[in-house]
This record gives sequence, structure tokens and C-alpha cells, in this order.
Amino acid sequence: MAWRLKQSLSVFRQFIKFHPLLKIAKDVQNIRLLTTSRPYCMKVAAFSTLYGLSFLSSKPSVGQKLKEADALFNENKFSEVIKVLQPHKDEKNDEVLWRLGRAIYKLSQEISDEKQKKEMIFEAYKYISEALSLNEKNSAVHKWMSIMIDATSKFQGIKEKITQAYVMKKHMLRAVELNPKDATVLHLLGTWCFEVANMAWYERKIASAIFAAPPTSSFEEALDFFIKAEETDPHFYSMNFLMLGKTYLKLNNKEKAKHYLRLAQEYPQKSSDDAKAKNEATSLLVQL
Repeated sequence: MAWRLKQSLSVFRQFIKFHPLLKIAKDVQNIRLLTTSRPYCMKVAAFSTLYGLSFLSSKPSVGQKLKEADALFNENKFSEVIKVLQPHKDEKNDEVLWRLGRAIYKLSQEISDEKQKKEMIFEAYKYISEALSLNEKNSAVHKWMSIMIDATSKFQGIKEKITQAYVMKKHMLRAVELNPKDATVLHLLGTWCFEVANMAWYERKIASAIFAAPPTSSFEEALDFFIKAEETDPHFYSMNFLMLGKTYLKLNNKEKAKHYLRLAQEYPQKSSDDAKAKNEATSLLVQL
């Protein structure tokens, strides 16, 4: 009996000594002294320690929370993503912050109340800005900063939108530099080129008043980015099909325009963007 107790005590001591979750040396020493001087306490001490360690090991890490948030985001469960990440918003983690900003922004797009939408967009911008201040080399942060600059500038008038055009492009180019295989950034660059090429005369006049050299682009340049995005990740985004269709229309290639507009129209409806792409594509196809 004494031999078995001694053997059990030795195993327990080794467990305490080498378990990676038990970091406080003083507490380990106290348990050792207790189990050495009072063997009958060993079972109680072992149970308590094991229970505490199992509780610690069952607590999800931030990495696990990020994986959970990404899975929920892919299912368009933006409210659930926010619930998962908000408890970690003060931990100065750029990966948490940009994902939180992304979820808040995406949720804002499903809200019809303009005041609430605006508040959410600026809240999302705050989190993305904080993420950028923490890590300038995170490509996802630059991507979402360009999106948030565009989103917030829309509430501040045409002049602000045009003023921010170069800043948006700077973040997009930095995102591509850090991650050349991000199809979404290539799509955003295509959209930027399309909108600049498609500026109304009064917008060009404002741009000329603001910049010595106003932003310039072409539909050909936009098309190049949209095609690269599709080649990088085929069928990744309904809006990329829509923009390919719209760009081909601008270039007077109706057959290719119809092809991509039909792809946008037939794209599986999983998000509000998919619905917007379908509606606009349907409207354009009716006119062709």
C-alpha cells in the first residue's frame, strides 16, 4: 500500500512539474509540500489541480476565437461575429480589431435606418484605424481601411470622396504588395479605376480644383484588374461579375457584357451584395 502511494505521489509530482499550463512556481512548491507531509491530502490536491488545469485548457484562446469568427463570417452571421470578438476588443490585437470592424461594416449594410448605418460605419472605421496603428504590415487591415475610407467619405460629400481617392488607392496598393493573391483587393482596384474613369463632369471639375494632377484611369485599366481578380480566385464574388459586365458595356462589347451579367444574375444568393449584383445585372440585361 505504502509503495503504491509513493509511486502515485511521484507521478503526480512529475505531472505538476511538467504540465505547461502551470506556470507559478510558488504554487507548485506549496502543493509538493502538502502532498509530501500529508499523503492523505494527495488525492484532494490532485483533483483540485487537475480540475483547475482542465478549466484553463478549456478556455478558448484568441486564435480559436478568430477561427470561430471567420467561420461565422463566411456564413454571413455578422452579429454572431461581433459577439465573439467584442470581449477581446481591448487586447490590442490587430487581427481581432480588423475582423470586428469588418463585421460591423457588413452588418451596417443590412440596416435601412441611415442614422444607425452611419454610426456603425464610423464605429467600424475606428476599429480598422486602431488595427492599422498596431500593425502597418497587415494586408487585410489596408484592404479594409480602403473600404472604410470609401464608406465614410460618402457621408461627407463629393469633395471629401474625391479628396480621399488617392488615400484609398494607397491602401489598396499596399495591400496588394503585402498579399498579391488577394482577389478582393484586385476587385477593389478595378472598382476604383472604373469610378475614376466614370466621373461626371462636375466631379472632374472638383477634382481639378483640389489636385494639381487629378486622379485618372480608364475602363481598360479597370477591366484588367477585374480579370486578374477572377483569374486569382474564380467565381469568388458576384460583384466582380457585375463589374466585368458593366466595364464591357463601357467598352461597347455587348456579348461579353451579357455573359458576365448573366453570371452575376445567376450567382447563388448568400449575401446582400449578391442580391444587389443580381438586381443590377437583371436591370442592365433588360436594356440590352
